[in-house]
Amino acid sequence: MLSVRSLFLEILENDESFALFCSIAASGEAQGGWENGRISKLVPASQQEMAPKIARHGADEEKHGRIFLALMRKRGLKTVPVPPDTDYTMLLEAAGIGLTHARLRQDQALSEHDIVTYLSHSRVTEQRASEQMRLLLKHFGDHTELGRAVRAISRDEDNHLAYCHEELLRLARSGHGRTIQRILRECAMAEIRTYREVSLAVMAHMGRILRWSPLKAATLRAGIHATYAYERAGGWRRMTSLTLPTDNLNALGDPTPPPAVTPATP
Repeated sequence: MLSVRSLFLEILENDESFALFCSIAASGEAQGGWENGRISKLVPASQQEMAPKIARHGADEEKHGRIFLALMRKRGLKTVPVPPDTDYTMLLEAAGIGLTHARLRQDQALSEHDIVTYLSHSRVTEQRASEQMRLLLKHFGDHTELGRAVRAISRDEDNHLAYCHEELLRLARSGHGRTIQRILRECAMAEIRTYREVSLAVMAHMGRILRWSPLKAATLRAGIHATYAYERAGGWRRMTSLTLPTDNLNALGDPTPPPAVTPATP
């Protein structure tokens, strides 16, 4: 029977598909680390208290990239080129969401509006990341090869999401509320489209590697389109609501990046 667990196990057990999965994930995390690192250096004077938290966010993303690379090394695998149609981060930028790499390469301080844009974009994408990691945690939290890595990354993604909620609510109280809601909705609508296209592309590449039958491939495509239909109809709203994370306040308050986490040896 086709299930989330059986699908991921199939990808996990094949070296070529596992290398592609980890390469895509490592590339996305590395890009996120670079982006947050640059933003932490360009924070405007009015928001300087955020700089250590943004730097911590970036350090976590870089750590995640190293974790995926370590998972490949443990199996004697090397990174493979990331197909452009699976590059979630760059496709979101192409859709006009978030701060562009060109802007972040400039040595010019960001504005408060830029920080609102960055946080709104992060709130939406961290929702997706948190949900995906919780799904993996449910099915592979105790897995010999993946368990430790999944637990560490899932915990970090939950912290990132809590931090975005808290900081956006703070900025809303300071007068940015309407702007935040507008940008959140724009980001959410672009993200669900991009996620659908990236999901279809990833499944197409995996299908070629794993030689899925036309029926299996069609079933997976139908599932992806069904998810998009749900999100387009109203599921996107979970990405735009803001709730104070009372059980996880100041989630990124420690400015000292955590030590690198590597997967346990089987």
